[in-house]
Amino acid sequence: MFELIKAGGWLMLPIMLCSIAAVAICIERYLALNPAKIAPPHLLAQVWGWIKNNQVTADKLRELKQSSPLGRILAAGLSNSRHGRDVMKESIQEAASHVVHDLERYLNTLGTIAAVAPLLGLLGTVIGMIKVFTEIMLQGTGNAGVLAGGISEALITTAAGLSVAIPALIMHRFYSRRIDNVVVTLEQETIKLVDALHGERKVDIKSS
Repeated sequence: MFELIKAGGWLMLPIMLCSIAAVAICIERYLALNPAKIAPPHLLAQVWGWIKNNQVTADKLRELKQSSPLGRILAAGLSNSRHGRDVMKESIQEAASHVVHDLERYLNTLGTIAAVAPLLGLLGTVIGMIKVFTEIMLQGTGNAGVLAGGISEALITTAAGLSVAIPALIMHRFYSRRIDNVVVTLEQETIKLVDALHGERKVDIKSS
């Protein structure tokens, strides 16, 4: 592996750094974007139980806010529930925007790696081919070893760049889709709470 990296030239270094960064981001986002941790299934029912039993205190809201991203949004809504439906919805939307921003952390970096890695490989290809044609101009086509070295460098960097970019792009799409699904769940849960407190239609909190 070291010989392969060495044969690819100096551009293999930034490609390898991109690879390490992509792996680190994928692992971190896999742990962070756990739907059960972001939106615990029975959290809304628990909160509704607090409301019915008049147990919504400052300590409860603080505990709810620190429990999960969904709890953070629900706590923001409950804190402003007495000011009417519109104010409650605005506070929920503001908290949700911060939560979504946190969920999308590092995804732009992962997308940038997916875009830059093949370009680095292409740059390595161009540099390798320039070396090949330079040697042809100086020595002709008789030195096959020198020509093969330049071509090899070009192919190795291209393959390395694509090997980093393809998984990075796949994981970027995967995590983006997971975030979309989680956001839908967050919206559904918060709408249930708003409708239960200020809505005209009956909402079954126990089914959440």
